[in-house]
Amino acid sequence: MLFAPGSFMECLQEWEDLEKDYQQIQETHRLYKQKLEEVSKLQNSCSTSISRQRKKLKELSQSLQECRQQGESETLAAIEGIQESMKERPEVFFEMEAFLPKKNGLYLNLVLGNVNVTLLNKQAKFAYKDEYEKFKLCLTVLLLIFSFTCRFVLSYRAVDALFNFLLVWYYCTLTIRESILISNGSKIKGWWVFQHYVSTFLSGVMLTWPEGELYQMFRSQFLSYSLYINFVQFLQYYYQSGCLYRLRALGERHTMDLTVEGFQSWMWRGLGFLLPFLFLGHFFQLYNAVTLFNMMQLPEWKEWQVLMCSATFLVLFMGNFFTTLGVVYQKYMHQDKAKDV
Repeated sequence: MLFAPGSFMECLQEWEDLEKDYQQIQETHRLYKQKLEEVSKLQNSCSTSISRQRKKLKELSQSLQECRQQGESETLAAIEGIQESMKERPEVFFEMEAFLPKKNGLYLNLVLGNVNVTLLNKQAKFAYKDEYEKFKLCLTVLLLIFSFTCRFVLSYRAVDALFNFLLVWYYCTLTIRESILISNGSKIKGWWVFQHYVSTFLSGVMLTWPEGELYQMFRSQFLSYSLYINFVQFLQYYYQSGCLYRLRALGERHTMDLTVEGFQSWMWRGLGFLLPFLFLGHFFQLYNAVTLFNMMQLPEWKEWQVLMCSATFLVLFMGNFFTTLGVVYQKYMHQDKAKDV
């Protein structure tokens, strides 16, 4: 309940209390700014020291390689010991830099400008990662319902455009959020990041495809594909989140690792469950590319979107299929070596 003074003396006493509190606030804020300046100096010092260490380690590695070629047998053991210790440094530096401000990549600079997106404590990092996962799950469910509605309930170009606009916004948002997560220590990289840029482009092309005979020919197939892909992403989320939870509990995965739209080596358990769904989705992309290519042979073909969508689906198929095959092959070879040992 708010203070309601009933006399001047009470008002005066309240004012004196507020004055004391105000002085304390000013002192606390002054101390806060001082600590911020100290933190900023420490951050710059750490970043500079890490850069210096990396440069010197690179030079030392080259020198040790020369010594190894010319050295005697008694020095080889010492050289190998140093080189083994040096191999651990990049991972340690990566962990350190996850808590240090860094320059944004080209994409974040274009979208956000030169804004520091590094979260400086584990709680904030994990909260942002958790919010990203919830966002992805909610939008996957929404897109699943939306694609089902467009496919079987409503057949209006305006509704299709709204669905494609939602896809563009979703994939754009994912690329931004993933870039921020990578800046904060998440190790998702390679094709699984790039495919979201490709999907953004594909959704944008579908959004601009005008109403016509060819659009109506491909509409049902595209919506069926979207329905299936969102269903697979829904399965992936629950499967991968379960895998990550177990592996983090065992200390085998980084706390900032994410569920991704693809197959990763840490998902090897339960391989027979998820891989068939993934490969069927990959071949659905190839089927879309072939269908659109055949549509280009028709005399009615005029829209440039047919060519662009065909090429983009082919890129998605090749990237997803060969990346998944590579991960499976790498994990299979790793298991074979472990058995031999």
